[in-house]
Amino acid sequence: MRSFLLPIFLAIAPCTAYAQQLYFPPLIGNIWETVEPASLGWCTDAIPPLLDFIDANNSKAFIVLKDGRIAIEHYTGTFTQDSLWYWASAGKSLTAFLVGAAQADGLLDINNPSSDYLGTGWTSCTPVQEQAITVRHQLTMTTGLDDGVSNPDCTDPACLQFLAVPGTRWAYHNAPYTRLDGVIAAATGQTLNSYLFSTLTATTGIGGLYIQTGDNNVFYSKPRSMARFGLLALNRGVWNGNDILGDDAYFEAMTTPSQALNESYGYLWWLNGQDSFMVPGVQFQFPGMLLPNQPADTYNALGKNGQQLNVVPSMGLVVMRMGNPPAGNGAAVAVQFSNNLWGMLNDVLCLQTATPEITERGPYPYPIPASERIELRGAKGVAELISMDGCVRSLSMNDAVLDVSGMASGVYVLRYSTRAGDRKSVRVMIAR
Repeated sequence: MRSFLLPIFLAIAPCTAYAQQLYFPPLIGNIWETVEPASLGWCTDAIPPLLDFIDANNSKAFIVLKDGRIAIEHYTGTFTQDSLWYWASAGKSLTAFLVGAAQADGLLDINNPSSDYLGTGWTSCTPVQEQAITVRHQLTMTTGLDDGVSNPDCTDPACLQFLAVPGTRWAYHNAPYTRLDGVIAAATGQTLNSYLFSTLTATTGIGGLYIQTGDNNVFYSKPRSMARFGLLALNRGVWNGNDILGDDAYFEAMTTPSQALNESYGYLWWLNGQDSFMVPGVQFQFPGMLLPNQPADTYNALGKNGQQLNVVPSMGLVVMRMGNPPAGNGAAVAVQFSNNLWGMLNDVLCLQTATPEITERGPYPYPIPASERIELRGAKGVAELISMDGCVRSLSMNDAVLDVSGMASGVYVLRYSTRAGDRKSVRVMIAR
């Protein structure tokens, strides 16, 4: 039982323990210590452009914590620190934490079959196929259930159909994730919200509720509750000396690559700094880091319409954003928005987002981000641009220059041949 006694292109220092430095706000009330960005040595003249960018992209709340203290807090329009907003899929990371807490309490084992908690027949698989699906597969998006059904959010057994052996295929599939709610309820003997309250609200002040929305359970909270969860994650599940999670090995597994199929995915957390990543809805492994402008050790709770919580242990930072969809449409725009946000935040932190150097050993794409053209010294022939939705477009190079003026803004994989005959793949961004 856990004991409830009343933190492409950046050089990151080794993970530092912040337990003696972190500030934790009181469990009740709106008191929260602040710190002036200027006192941190930040480039304060870069803050107004950052906030203009936040506002221009339909944001409602934006908070930056440094070692637990509020360094930046910004709200748009009538939205305030007491307003409620949805986390969308960023709530998945919260659910992963609750699963770990239940395991630490001895109430479940993530290596057990999910049917131990959900009962037999929770899918339309054969008994043998269903028995092979574990709670860990649900946490890692590797259940092997078919995400190509007409409604991938549907949790009815008829919608949960066998496609692949569990653990052999990664697919961002909402329905098997949502059934974790039933796992938690069955294992703890409490409703999901009751277990949330006893485990987190009473011990950390993280308020909010999961609300049934269609087939999904969506978490709603005030902005500062999301920031509190980030602070808890920054300190590896320990709140002001109290071990809330109670299992550091689980936390480590949750925030490191959980399988080899998608290196940038832990237990319902998105991980930066890996060699490749996958995105929802596409069976393609993209090369490079998920967010090149973001520190490599960051782990992220990410949700629809740009809901995000970024935790950077090496810098003692927590960054959260709530709001409506960023300007533009689609997953590629959301990724671009988050990466651009971190590019501007790096300016605030007085860090430089570096552009890959072009050398004769290349080829390296330049400039990144590109607007009209990409230079590929050492490349030849025809290159392919692959968008985040898997669409492929072939473009001819003229004197190692690729004309991308007709391409929509977004993140792409650029695949090309070198003059030596090698095939290369790199990630590029087009922005205007």
